[in-house]
Amino acid sequence: MDRELLYNFFKGNATLEEGMKIKAWVEASEENERTFYKERELFNTLLLHNPLPEKKSSVFKLSIFKKIKSDGLKIAVVVILTLAFSYLYQGYKNRRADVIMSTISVPEGQRTHLTLPDGTTVWLNARTTIQYPSSFNKKKRVVILQGEAYFDVKRNEDKPFVVQTSVCDVEVLGTKFNVNAYPELKKFEATLMHGSVKVIPKANPSQVVILKPEHKLSLENGKLNITRVENFDPYRWKEGLICFNDISLRDIMEKLKLYYDVNFVINNQQILDAHYTGKFRTHDGIEHVIRVLCRIGSTWSILMRSLPISSRRCGIRKSIIVCMLIPHRAE
Repeated sequence: MDRELLYNFFKGNATLEEGMKIKAWVEASEENERTFYKERELFNTLLLHNPLPEKKSSVFKLSIFKKIKSDGLKIAVVVILTLAFSYLYQGYKNRRADVIMSTISVPEGQRTHLTLPDGTTVWLNARTTIQYPSSFNKKKRVVILQGEAYFDVKRNEDKPFVVQTSVCDVEVLGTKFNVNAYPELKKFEATLMHGSVKVIPKANPSQVVILKPEHKLSLENGKLNITRVENFDPYRWKEGLICFNDISLRDIMEKLKLYYDVNFVINNQQILDAHYTGKFRTHDGIEHVIRVLCRIGSTWSILMRSLPISSRRCGIRKSIIVCMLIPHRAE
């Protein structure tokens, strides 16, 4: 659509035929509608800086009425154009209300929970972001997730609940499940506690997996794996617990780095192969976790330094703990 014609319409200088042509074009596709209102917003911005001169005459060119002999037809032209614009504007406002998104972000070392507009309860782990609309009024209830979240979905067979991540989409009707989709881990996990979920890999949408209760789907480096879950302690993070069962110090460090935004300097990679089992409360802090692990691991100790980091972007000053693991020398 010609921009000059659109701007004439916004100014009220369009003819009846031009107005109806624009109305038909906008209704032809959602893309046209988005373009129309982008141009309208740009026009409004320009208008703020360069107001139109006041006119004593009608907002429509008098030339429109030269061809119209009847006063009744004159009124009809004004009404048609006004209603057409009002109809488009109201429809656009309603559509925009559907896509207004709320964003919740959780900092490192913290967790939170919230209730979505449909009654679904969501727990968010550290360094997790979720986006959701102010109301679910379409055919699907869609949320966007980066990080880890536990969902207790309110059942609604008419509106499936969809969790979108960068790797996979998870679709359910009503169930309890955990999704782990931290972008930096380059690994996706979906664990089902109750009900049924459908996992759709974005790289291969035809490879749909229906997950059974007490099973976990993992997708890493393009390889998909499904295993039965025997221990649900790792999902107690929503209670404020960091749990690990017979996993390597390397994996523990990755988990702590993710939750607390901590950098580790390891001068002996061999100590990372040691396995540990334990539980910690998130609010105890990274220093407490490391010191306890140090006492358990009799072959190494720890040196910690807190480095102040300033962010030019947001002006926030925080400390990043750099930990150096020092193995004990054999006597």
